[in-house]
Amino acid sequence: MSRIKEVMVALEAQGKKALIPYITGGDPRPNWTVELMHTLVQAGADIIELGVPFSDPMADGPVIQLACERALEHNTSLDDIFLMVKAFRETDQKTPVVLMGYLNPLEIKGYECFAKEAAESGADGALIVDLPPEEACSLVPFLKENNLDSVFLIAPTTTDDRVKFICDQSSGYVYYVSVKGVTGSATLNVDEVAEKVTEIKAHNQIPVCVGFGINNAESAAKVSKVGDGVIVGSVIVNLIAKNKDDKVAMNREIKALVSSMRIAMDA
Repeated sequence: MSRIKEVMVALEAQGKKALIPYITGGDPRPNWTVELMHTLVQAGADIIELGVPFSDPMADGPVIQLACERALEHNTSLDDIFLMVKAFRETDQKTPVVLMGYLNPLEIKGYECFAKEAAESGADGALIVDLPPEEACSLVPFLKENNLDSVFLIAPTTTDDRVKFICDQSSGYVYYVSVKGVTGSATLNVDEVAEKVTEIKAHNQIPVCVGFGINNAESAAKVSKVGDGVIVGSVIVNLIAKNKDDKVAMNREIKALVSSMRIAMDA
């Protein structure tokens, strides 16, 4: 059983939902990332999505685009991300880490090499935004060989047949994009999310975690009532940008935000 599945099973037994924050590795500085990962766990995170910075993050809005730019100013590479996960694992063997990013760095590294090095670093899964499951047959076998979960995206416009196919190809959880648009989109209709999550679960019992448009404790609590997990990115990355020159303030404000979401979700 993968570390992600262990966490999801344990949460279900407790009647809780997963809180999954996203940060971009290397933002605002590479040597701040590991401490921030620990801050997220202390605040109540169950799984961390760690972004691999890329120069053309096409599915992301300006907030995460700028996060990638800040990380790339320090030449943060895929190898650096592996080192961050490895350092995180020195004191945290429990919290799953999903590497989230784009295909180009994996193409350069090579799929087999990526999967092997990701597993050796202590990562637990990969979500490659611009790699649809129909084209992932060259990567997924290497992920499976290394006990890494494959997380794929489902959109509001995804057809019923394709939802089934995506669920069948996924492991760990599927990421339901709750709104049409890029990351940072503000409009969120929880009733529509609930309807779509029910449709997804009719095909497969894989956990459905919901992201996009969740930016405070109230929205996190509402979404946690209809999904198996809540994925939060842009609002956290905004706090990183706000405090990019003050590590103490950055960790303090992010811890307060994530803690408030954890409390609201559990309530």
